Amino acid sequence: MKMGKRIVLALAAVGAASLISGCEWSQNLPFEWPIGHKSEELGAPGLGMQFIKNEQIWKARIAANSDVPEPQPPAAQGGPAASTVYQNVPVLGHLSIGEFNRLMVAMTEWVSPDEGCTYCHLPDDMAAEGPYTKLVARKMIEMTMRTNEGWQKHVKDTGVTCYTCHRGNPVPQYNWSNVQPRKVPARLANLNQNLPSWDTAMSALPYDPMSLFLEGDQEIRVTGPEALPIGKRRVMTKQGEETFALMFHFSKSLGVGCVYCHDARAFERWDFSRPARVNAYYAIRHVREMNNEYINPLVDILPENRKGPMGDALKVGCSTCHQEVYKPLLGARMLDDYPALATSGKAAEEPAPAATEAAEGGSAVKTALAE
Repeated sequence: MKMGKRIVLALAAVGAASLISGCEWSQNLPFEWPIGHKSEELGAPGLGMQFIKNEQIWKARIAANSDVPEPQPPAAQGGPAASTVYQNVPVLGHLSIGEFNRLMVAMTEWVSPDEGCTYCHLPDDMAAEGPYTKLVARKMIEMTMRTNEGWQKHVKDTGVTCYTCHRGNPVPQYNWSNVQPRKVPARLANLNQNLPSWDTAMSALPYDPMSLFLEGDQEIRVTGPEALPIGKRRVMTKQGEETFALMFHFSKSLGVGCVYCHDARAFERWDFSRPARVNAYYAIRHVREMNNEYINPLVDILPENRKGPMGDALKVGCSTCHQEVYKPLLGARMLDDYPALATSGKAAEEPAPAATEAAEGGSAVKTALAE
């Protein structure tokens, strides 16, 4: 009887750990198993802050994120600016002709290796504005430069290139769009939840948190620890559920559990949180800017087959770059080989989001923000 009770208690502990982690239970056991699970302690011992890895799954993820193209041969130094040789190059015209051509070859490999240059250009008139893909590509180049120049609090010195998202595909495989309202049984309120979705790790939470939080500027909040938060801003339960759905999306996109950013003792405490939470704070606002300022304005020129079921543009989320690993391409520094994408050559203002959460947080986060 005692042995049976111990087994039941152990299984209960495993189940509880699985719920907290937000991923499949086989990846998030709170201890090491002899069947290929390994844990990495992220916080103080005894807090349950283990990063659990299923070796078989992680080997597949590593393989999928390790195929980084070899850089193109260096361009000859000097030479005239591309804008003096080619027509209609408003974004990259400041580059030397050699560096411009080198970057064009790399971009073709990153985005359209099968289609080649004619994916964006007319074969008999390379300067023409005709293909919509050329207009999109121009906007995406601007977005990449803006990312590397103005969002270093998110991408650090590693930066991004077109390959970070595209991986040899004209359209990144990991994207999202507004979800069609899903049918629910009769007499039940359709609150856009309680219907499992892969975007939220098959949880019965609101199934479209991306359109709520990864465009626009809706605040991300959860219910507080008080039963009656008198004198404080109240957060409805539904808002808290929407936030949890977003957290599940983060967890799935980065291949990590909740404690990768949060302390298991007090999820809401900034002074207890890991530095990754500060990075995530800026990442959310960076993704919003990409969708609001660069992708959504393209919807009128996109063909129907490049839109979502609700007629909106295919947008970026955390999974677009990360693809189930906590560092895109496992931290490969492709930008070092293509400094032309590091800056637009124009002064860009540093983003200054209203850091409400950080202002309410502890000294550890304030220090991290200051750095």
